Amino acid sequence: MTTTPLPLKPEIATTNISNASNAVLKNISWQTYQAMLADMGDRRSARLNYDQGVVEIRMPSDLHEAINRLLARIVGVLAEELDLPLKEFGSVTLNRQDINKGVEPDSSFYIQNSDRIQGTKIDISVDPPPDLVLEIDITNSSMRSFAVYQQLGIPEIWRYANGTIKVYQLHNGQYQECEFSAAFPMISGVVLDRFLQMLNTEDSISIVRAVRKWLKESS
Repeated sequence: MTTTPLPLKPEIATTNISNASNAVLKNISWQTYQAMLADMGDRRSARLNYDQGVVEIRMPSDLHEAINRLLARIVGVLAEELDLPLKEFGSVTLNRQDINKGVEPDSSFYIQNSDRIQGTKIDISVDPPPDLVLEIDITNSSMRSFAVYQQLGIPEIWRYANGTIKVYQLHNGQYQECEFSAAFPMISGVVLDRFLQMLNTEDSISIVRAVRKWLKESS
């Protein structure tokens, strides 16, 4: 397995509330962050990231959501065809007050630990972290989120950036770029890129059928 260490020095963004896709707020207490979540509600597109007093608000674009939804469907197809358990939680809020951190991935999945999750709510202070999360970087970077994922112990991240997907896994407390997925060992970033490129010419159902066909031919 080929791995490349990922430097986790988040890019420092300038606070800019006028930026429609991204805003960074500093000196925000945990209580204020929780109030922001409550005020914004569950039916929102914005993703919030909290890291020891710094709140990042990211607004996904249409392209962002199209890629996120397709990758989530691919994860579902992989689990179904490989007869693996799967619990999907989408952009769930993962908060840990004890370490002053919180994050909302674009999509999140329990696979190996699905049997340890009861019901439809996650309490990351007692429940295991998701086995896999998705981050789609179109107009802003998810590097701040990576730093939080590291502290939460998220074992695997699929990150789309600059037109390609890379797989990252947590090894010895650091994220490393890996050739293949740990959740789905036959899946690489190259394979995922191939299916994502079909978005330019095919509909979602056709792409899902292509994934199923590829799995049957690869087995």
